[in-house]
Amino acid sequence: MPIRIPNELPATQTLTDENIFVMTETRAMTQDIRPLQILVLNLMPTKVATETQLARLLSNTPLQVELELMQTSTHEAKNASKEHMLKFYTTFDQVRDRNFDGLVITGAPVEHLAFEEVEYWNELCQIMEWSRTHVYSTFHICWGAQAGLYYHYGIPKIPLDKKLFGIFPHVVERRSSMLLRGFDDVFMVPHSRHTTIAREDVERCSKLKILASSEEAGIYAISTEGGRQVFITGHSEYDPLTLKAEYDRDKAKGLPIDVPKNYFPDDDDTKAPVVSWRSHANLLYHNWLNYYVYQTTPYEIKTIQPII
Repeated sequence: MPIRIPNELPATQTLTDENIFVMTETRAMTQDIRPLQILVLNLMPTKVATETQLARLLSNTPLQVELELMQTSTHEAKNASKEHMLKFYTTFDQVRDRNFDGLVITGAPVEHLAFEEVEYWNELCQIMEWSRTHVYSTFHICWGAQAGLYYHYGIPKIPLDKKLFGIFPHVVERRSSMLLRGFDDVFMVPHSRHTTIAREDVERCSKLKILASSEEAGIYAISTEGGRQVFITGHSEYDPLTLKAEYDRDKAKGLPIDVPKNYFPDDDDTKAPVVSWRSHANLLYHNWLNYYVYQTTPYEIKTIQPII
């Protein structure tokens, strides 16, 4: 089944060219089924790239998904045109009275700041609190995961000595988790961050379950029992060249940056990167949509029960 997105969103043509089944709003209006209502709070500066990455993964299931994009009203996007943001993005004030089957909160390049110093922190806190009563399952990514763990459970982020950058092997710790159903014993995930969370802080919280981790990259996947809240510390949604773009950008600026680990063959940045995480990225989002959203969200979306 397809993902339903606005007719003229740039991701529409990109996904169509990749032979991914996309349903535009016009065609979807003629179907008499209820698609999953998925809201994406896109905090990444690369708006169009992130939209496309998430739409690609959310579309790769047998389910019809109606995707809606949201921005913060307290921060103006600098890397996307005003026309694009006005045309395709909503704000919290416009959706606060609605319910959604799923919410995705992306990462953001603000790790160097304390949470309370982030320009839109108060607005994000309102959205995260609202998600407890208006969203069935919320999927937090990278800094979004750290923000959610801090807001909901008081778990702090911890600065790393240097940037965690590359593709790292992970293992499943909780085999009973439906989120990781079908995962191999070892799977690869991209990471690009300057902060982390401590295992002991997560383990002290009885409501949180550690699902997967990496010896080098730390905890990767955490959820509450039943998956109403999911926290993913890596960037499984990244495209093949996303890390290369970050690496080239920092090199051009003269910033200290190591070659991303396990990415270029023989760590030779003149060679094409090797993609080793795509299958598990698709499986991760498929499992979240199927088991934590579709199978358990109420048909009458307004009857979603608050998270206790």
